[in-house]
Amino acid sequence: MSVKESGSGNTDHRIRPVARILTDFPTKFGIPRQSGLTGELESRIVFEPEFSNPDAVRGIEEFSHLWLIWEFSEAKRTKWSPTVRPPRLGGNVRKGVFATRSPFRPNSIGLSCVKLEKVALDESDSPVLYVEGADLMNGTPIFDIKPYIPYADCHLEATGSFTEYSKDHHLNVEFPQELLERIPEESREALIAVLADDPRPAYQNDPERSYGMPFGEKDIHFRVDGDILRVYNVTEFVKKQQESSADCGK
Repeated sequence: MSVKESGSGNTDHRIRPVARILTDFPTKFGIPRQSGLTGELESRIVFEPEFSNPDAVRGIEEFSHLWLIWEFSEAKRTKWSPTVRPPRLGGNVRKGVFATRSPFRPNSIGLSCVKLEKVALDESDSPVLYVEGADLMNGTPIFDIKPYIPYADCHLEATGSFTEYSKDHHLNVEFPQELLERIPEESREALIAVLADDPRPAYQNDPERSYGMPFGEKDIHFRVDGDILRVYNVTEFVKKQQESSADCGK
């Protein structure tokens, strides 16, 4: 293990999860590409026993948004590549890994901004943070939680390079009512928002191709033709052994 001296004493390079997030995404497919794009999505952050202390979140309810620092726990590789292929560029244009938010990085660390809805102190696993807009898989380890500070964290003059070309990408969702009724009512709006953001890899555009997107306890089956996403079936989700994602980036 690498330990080095610093001005404030010894620094141990190990980091460990302080919490885990519980979401409606049991697999990687369908997870929003960025946090905050589908604000209707509600998640729960549950602390590890060692850090499950109400004093550790004292005052956090005074902030509207939080930064989550977390691990791409399902996107690990033994080697890293200096370039990746962002999906919104069609999967065939390479950018430097540090110029993207690709999950395949030298250190598999992610950063997300979420809206804090409430802090629960009266549940069996309290304290629990209820947040909206997370782009994380169910069970993702959270390394740290920090408050979002508007005057320091918001830069209205910022530019977004290639991401500016894809931020308005949107599909029209056709979801038959009889199928929509198989989804818990409180989750329907969030699911439609996720589908409208187009969960497919950007390089897959075959209108005849069928997709299955796990969401909560359901598997959502759909096809996409042009800018129309049509849901044609909703079944019970059965978790399968997941393969590693292709070379991509956020």
